[in-house]
Amino acid sequence: MAELIDESSSIESTTVGVYRTSSTVAGGRRFSFAALVVVGDKQGQIGIGYAKSKQVPLAVEKAQKEARRKMVRYPLLRKTIPHAVEGHFGASKVRLVPANPGTGVLAGAAVRAVLEMLGIQDCLTKGYGSTNPKNLVKAVINALEQLQTREKVEQLRGVSIGATFVEESVERGLAAMPQAKSGDKMQAPKNTLGDERRRGGRGGPRAPRRFDEAAAGAPASAPGAPAPSAPPAS
Repeated sequence: MAELIDESSSIESTTVGVYRTSSTVAGGRRFSFAALVVVGDKQGQIGIGYAKSKQVPLAVEKAQKEARRKMVRYPLLRKTIPHAVEGHFGASKVRLVPANPGTGVLAGAAVRAVLEMLGIQDCLTKGYGSTNPKNLVKAVINALEQLQTREKVEQLRGVSIGATFVEESVERGLAAMPQAKSGDKMQAPKNTLGDERRRGGRGGPRAPRRFDEAAAGAPASAPGAPAPSAPPAS
């Protein structure tokens, strides 16, 4: 779960994993912990940090500080990426594909942590090879380093490029998204099934719940009227 580590700059942090290691010495075994943390502002800027300590909170804090020092900004297209890219690290390979608005982030835990801290809300991913979270996070960073905007490509090639297929798809998706209307929010339908049963049917009178209620609700006999006769004994 992401947590806010700096209220002034709105930088959030999420812990990808905490790892425990032990070393055997003459007096026994000594344990140490390592934390892999991703920080970001959800506006295209993220950083990753990996640190060790004798205690878990100290390891996470050190990893957060390292990640903030290594924050880098990457180009985005709305809430997705400009084009498909592939990243490699070790035996892991990650492929990132842009998606239309409303698709969501389809990824594993490690890859999702990086994309959410970056501010991506619509993206398709596929991992190949090793599923080590450390390798996957670094493979995603390697893929993000290959992102280029249309303006950057036009500057490098010296030509003018029209709107890309991804840009057109994103604009069509945004146009098809429902727009929020001002005013009071719509209320959900109220479930009255239990009330109908207590009333004795659809709109009918409520059935008595106890015997005393039934007796109290029975009509009183008129004065002077004969009392009801008891049923004949069999």
